[in-house]
Amino acid sequence: MIAIITGDIINSQKSDVETWLPKLKDLMGTWSTTPQNWEVYRGDEFQLKCSVDQVFHRALLLKSLIRSFENLDVRLAIGIGNEVFQSEKITESNGSAYVNSGRLLTDIKSQGRTLAIQTENEKVNRDLNILFKWASIDFDNWTVATAEIIHQLLCNSELTQDDLAKELNITQSSVSQRLKRANFDLIHETDQFFRKKISEL
Repeated sequence: MIAIITGDIINSQKSDVETWLPKLKDLMGTWSTTPQNWEVYRGDEFQLKCSVDQVFHRALLLKSLIRSFENLDVRLAIGIGNEVFQSEKITESNGSAYVNSGRLLTDIKSQGRTLAIQTENEKVNRDLNILFKWASIDFDNWTVATAEIIHQLLCNSELTQDDLAKELNITQSSVSQRLKRANFDLIHETDQFFRKKISEL
């Protein structure tokens, strides 16, 4: 089994592509090679392949990166399944993971949702999508400042609040307040729950 994230940037036409696109490519470039494992296409859509246990953490990194730009958001459709054909370009590869992810993105666009998952197991789909609906109430309302701090911590869990304060040029108490507002401990617990649930597949 593999995981495919198909995503599209919300409000991309309201933002200068030069601000966010290089950062998005840099982030995915730290994980794997393009175009075999990830690719940006049509200007504001992208696809990424990764392992099943990493996919929620990577979705959070993508979400927090894009939310750290004013007026931008991202829609993420996670597909879990197989890969029956691997091309030199991810957009030409195929399998149930790709089909699940691509179709799901179309569905959540029409539903106004920003995060969902489709696997071969309906019970896992139901449980995780209910979780994602609740979680998205928080994720979709992250401020730029909150998204920045979450992204930093997701990139490097070893960072202390003092480290973050220096890096963001704010006080340690401001860091603490932002992390509380972001429910960061709950985000970490949700990632652990996701990994446990996905292991049932």
